[in-house]
Amino acid sequence: MNTVSRIWIAAVAATAMSPFAAQAQDTSLTYLTHWSPDTVALLEQAAGDYAAAHPGVKVTVRAVPFGDLLTTIRSGGTDGPTIASIYDLWLPALVKDGLVAPAPETVAGEVTTNWPAGIAAAASVNGQVYGIPNEINVYALNYNKKLFAEAGIAAPPKTWDELKDAAAKLTDASAGRQGFGMINSWAAGVVHPFSSLLVSNGGQLIADGKPQLDSKQALETFELYETMIKEGYSVAAMGTADANTTGPFLDNFVSGKTGMIIMANWWESALKGGMGDAFADIGTAPIPVGPSGDTARSISYSWQTVVNAGADAAHQQAAWDFLAWLNGPTSGKNGASAMADILQSMGILPSRTSDVEAYKDALGRPFLEGYVSTLANAQGFPIVLGGQEFSEALQQVIEQLQYGQVSAAEAQTNAQADAASILERAAQ
Repeated sequence: MNTVSRIWIAAVAATAMSPFAAQAQDTSLTYLTHWSPDTVALLEQAAGDYAAAHPGVKVTVRAVPFGDLLTTIRSGGTDGPTIASIYDLWLPALVKDGLVAPAPETVAGEVTTNWPAGIAAAASVNGQVYGIPNEINVYALNYNKKLFAEAGIAAPPKTWDELKDAAAKLTDASAGRQGFGMINSWAAGVVHPFSSLLVSNGGQLIADGKPQLDSKQALETFELYETMIKEGYSVAAMGTADANTTGPFLDNFVSGKTGMIIMANWWESALKGGMGDAFADIGTAPIPVGPSGDTARSISYSWQTVVNAGADAAHQQAAWDFLAWLNGPTSGKNGASAMADILQSMGILPSRTSDVEAYKDALGRPFLEGYVSTLANAQGFPIVLGGQEFSEALQQVIEQLQYGQVSAAEAQTNAQADAASILERAAQ
């Protein structure tokens, strides 16, 4: 049994998503995404292939920056995009506000049958499927093998003590090099690496709807950050980034000014583009285990496509039909979906079981090894009402810690208080 098969355990035989019996005619659909121009072009090509086989249906792709994606969906109403790509954290609030349509029974059945249970659950609210999952992202330690060799570090760190020791050896202030890079200025980029260290330390962000940031495991995670910052192993000014990882965070890792980071699998394409042949120097490994942890873990999150509840019945039906085809095993190459082909062009892990099987050889390449090995123990980022506000509030506290404005103990107290207030208010 290959590695990917073990991760996903029991792969269900792929079945094609069946088109709806009634075919929409003269129907124009709009698809909102945050992807780059090169990736948008691939989506447009797939949409063109679908339109060629379905006369009368046209799919127009619109791209906005990640930071504008949610606000664009919320401001669109009945005139908004027919289809939108969303981060799974946003789904509960969009459902509560009546902005996304429930999936038809046929599509819902495909999702629950052909995706792992945890990923299907992230596309559901109260047992009702609202989206078709596509990509899944997990976090791993990325490190510069060349810098490791120069510093006499034989292997990537497996524990927090080894992480701190490696960071110390890699740091060279005179050369402008930090041992361990932390992102700031971008909520998910700040919170997900912190959360991955937290779960690798045996902690949780939220349990039974209640924040768990007042735990011993959380304090130890805040203290790890505090140590990295106070010792000069991590420099906040070197970590500014946006959702495309542009800025100092990417630049410093690409140029060898940062020895280690914790980052998601999807940024492989950005690294390759920035590093060229030097990309071969980059290694990946599971998240180091903290003093209260028992095994390497990672935070995971997924994306999905949803349909505008404000669209009329004909447009909704046509949208679901297109999405069923786009994410089904007949639209791509060699049994993969067209969506999986698009995701793999960016180095992103697909989530449909048959897509994982179709790409099993590609998913075994060196850069993804550290990610694939942690999938089995990954914990999904909590999908709760108020989740986005929770994430942004935690981002602010972590950034205050990065810039030396609060201590680890103060960060913990503030983070727990903010989270409790946000989740209590959201639940009302």
